[in-house]
Parts: sequence; structure tokens; C-alpha cells
Amino acid sequence: MGDSIEARTFTRQDRTQFRAKTERCLDALASMLADGRFATVDAPDSQLGMEIELNLVDEHGAPARSNEAVLEAIASPAFQTELARFNVEINVAPRPIGRGHLRELEDVLRGALDVADQRARSTGSGLAMIGMLPTLDETHFTERWFSADPRYSLLGQQILAARGEDIELQIDGVALGDDHPADQLAMVCDTILPEAACTSVQLHLQVAPDSFASYWNAAQAIAGPQVALAANSPFFAGKALWHETRIPMFEQATDIRPQELKNQGVRPRVWFGERWITSIFDLFEENSTYFSALLPVCSDEDPFEALDEGRAPELSELRMHNGTVYRWNRPIYDAGDGTAHLRLENRVLPGGPTVVDVMADAAFYYGLVRSTAEADRPIWTQMTFDAAAENLREAARGGLESRLYWPEVGWISPRELVLRRLLPAAAEGLDAFGVDPDVRDRYLGIIEQRCLTGRNGAVWQRENVAARERSGASRTDALHGMLADYIERMQSGEPVHTWTH
Repeated sequence: MGDSIEARTFTRQDRTQFRAKTERCLDALASMLADGRFATVDAPDSQLGMEIELNLVDEHGAPARSNEAVLEAIASPAFQTELARFNVEINVAPRPIGRGHLRELEDVLRGALDVADQRARSTGSGLAMIGMLPTLDETHFTERWFSADPRYSLLGQQILAARGEDIELQIDGVALGDDHPADQLAMVCDTILPEAACTSVQLHLQVAPDSFASYWNAAQAIAGPQVALAANSPFFAGKALWHETRIPMFEQATDIRPQELKNQGVRPRVWFGERWITSIFDLFEENSTYFSALLPVCSDEDPFEALDEGRAPELSELRMHNGTVYRWNRPIYDAGDGTAHLRLENRVLPGGPTVVDVMADAAFYYGLVRSTAEADRPIWTQMTFDAAAENLREAARGGLESRLYWPEVGWISPRELVLRRLLPAAAEGLDAFGVDPDVRDRYLGIIEQRCLTGRNGAVWQRENVAARERSGASRTDALHGMLADYIERMQSGEPVHTWTH
């Protein structure tokens, strides 16, 4: 979806042609999988990639409509636009996972974000790495807040046209405490910009075709514990909602289904899935079978001609369509320098709170997905797919205080599950990637302390706001005060489990 698209109107013929081209791309992908025409992946050289979405705020902590000016000031190709004018994104170039590369990446990220923030401040804006900016409200979701690139407003138009009516956001919150009633969100919006409130960290892992199904199944199985540990999105539009409100918000903000289609069981555009898979082809085939095209832009390439010439085809239509189906663990096909490779993109994590927290979440994921995917007895043979989906939902709602299902132990708190089962498995996986022991221990030690203290970003935010309200602050003032405290601590770089009020 990162490709530039000119503003235009799509015809019926565009959609018919796009469907045919997508099916031809699928046939080409099947041929490539059968013939083994993908780059090899060896454990010592396994590559990671990362994207971090960021919010822009003004001096008062309100969303800043300034991404063009900020990007001009930063002047780095690593930073790009996102959906809304209050967003930017940093893309990390692929690098090996093993040895000390994770620690090196932490330093690179911290340096890049510090410089970017300093330059952004010359425009009157600052960076906030937080799952959902708590000072956003409905006034920030009008057309004027779309980024200038026409592909964003075009995507929004297509989603609303497919839906045929405005978008309804409805979320029942989790009370801040016994002295607070639970909040409820009920909002109607005529753009998809609430999606832009959902800033995330996206982790990429290059995977061999024969291993992809195991890695995707593993990533699905561990999504619930991931979110419980990293939750950092408890507030939206002045409401205390879920610990990781990004999950239901993203699902609702891009939903092309009116109520009648929901009643018929039509699948949502933001999708966990419905079954364990046996091949990456299953995912691309489902995307083509179940979801209509939102941006039916066709290329001139014939993928089979490219294959006959010994080149890896771009599969542009397949990739464009795949980019508009928002799986929490998404398959990625990419081609460059005449070769093709496959990646697994993990999309469940929120931004923040600090660079070291992001790196700890990444290390935990990469280690755990490796050990889970390559276990002698796969976890997806021990639990139903529905149980994994329910774990994600429960973790998003309750965070570290949720209850998750896990094979052999039954219902368990995320903190106990991670300490007893998942941390040792993550360590084993990082060892298999060849990560230096001191690097492994640095990041998994942060995860351990998060469990022992019971404090992640969502817990800290909720406690801070509750304390301010008990002292007489209004919700608006409490959210602004909390965000100011958050940004100060974010810039300090100390992991969130050490934060106090």
C-alpha cells in the first residue's frame, strides 16, 4: 500500500481487469512455490525489518497537522508519511537478527528518533511514540487531516463507498478503578481517519516458503500474550477503553461491512483469520477469494513472461490487494534484483513507550515465534484457532490483567504464562538465531520485569490519569498532563516498568 497512486475514479472495467490480473498473479505465485523460486533463508542470516508509526503533537500535546513540514525538516528517506497529517513513520532497513545486531538497532533507532524530534521541534511539533494519542477527538477525523498523498483519501473513499454509510465506532471500556464507572465510546465518523489513531510497531521476518505456514501459525498463537505484555493504547476521544484499544478501533475504522453484511457473516477487512494454514498460498488465496478490490490499479507486467525471462515478477496486483487486507499477521511477497522473497509481518504491537521497550517486545517476538514455529509438537495442534483469536481479544481488553488460554495449563494470567513458559521459549529462540547472550538477557530481562511489576504502558497511563482525577483534575486536563509526563519519560529512554507517577 506504500506505492503512490494518483487520484482517480475506478470503473467497472478496472475492477474486472484487476480481478483477472490478481488471479494470474496467484497462478504465478503457485508456480514459484512449486518450483522453489525464492531466496534461501539460513538461520545465521535471518533478516528482521521494522516500521514504527509515530504521532506528532504541538507544544500543548494536541495533535499537530504538520507531517509535511516535519518530514521536510527531518530530511531523511527513512521517514515517510502515513494516513493522517498527525502521523509519520520510520522504516528500518533490513538487518540480521543474530549476534549483537538487536543492540546496534536500538542505538540506531534512538539516535534517529532523537534527531528527528529535535528537527521536528523547529516546526513547532514533537514526536510521541504511543499506541493511541490520548488527546485525539472527533475534530481530528475530518478530510482536512488526511495526508496530502492522494492514495490515502482515495482509500478512504473506496472503503466508505463499499460500506455505503458512515463508520460507527462502539467500544465498551474497562473502568479505571472502583471509583470510576466504565466509559463507553459511541461515535459516527464520515472518514476512516480513526484508523490513523492506531499507531503500531510492525515487525518483519524473512521466512522460507516451506517454513512460512509454521511461522504464521506460531505468530497467530502468540499474538494474545504479545498484546497483553505490550498494551499501550488505553484512551481514545477522552474515554478509558481497552488496554489496547488499537485492536477494536482498527477493526471498526476500516470495516467495509454495513450491519446487514455483518449479520450474513461476511469477513471483516481487519482480520485475524479463521483457521491454521498449511501454506502461505492459503493466505493470498483467501484474500483474493473473500475480499473485493479497494484500489484496482493494474500494471503492464505479465508475471509469466517475467518468469520465462528468469526474473521474479512484481505481482503488483497481488501485492496491492494484499496491502488492503489488514491481517494481524500478514504475508508479504516482495521482489528485487531479480529475486523474490517472503516475509511475515507482525502487526499487533502498539508504538512505544520507549525505544528499549520496543526492542524488548521485538526480541520477545522473534525469539518466541522461532521456538514456537520449530517446536517438536506444534502448539496449533494443541489449541483451536478460535482460542488463539479469543486470546487476542481478551489480551487487548484486559492487558496484563486478562486471562488467556494456553495448552497444558488452561486459563492463566499473561504474567504467569510469560514467566513460566514463554520467556524460556523466547530465550531458546534467540539462541537459535545466534543472538549474543548479553543482548538476549538485556531485552528479555525487561519483559521479565514488566511481568513482575505488572506495569506496561497501558497500566502506567491508566494509573496516572486515575491519580490526577482523584486529585480533582478533569478528564481533559488529566489526559494532557499524563501525556506530558509520558513524553518526558519516553525521551528519557528508561523502560516503562521503571516509571513512577
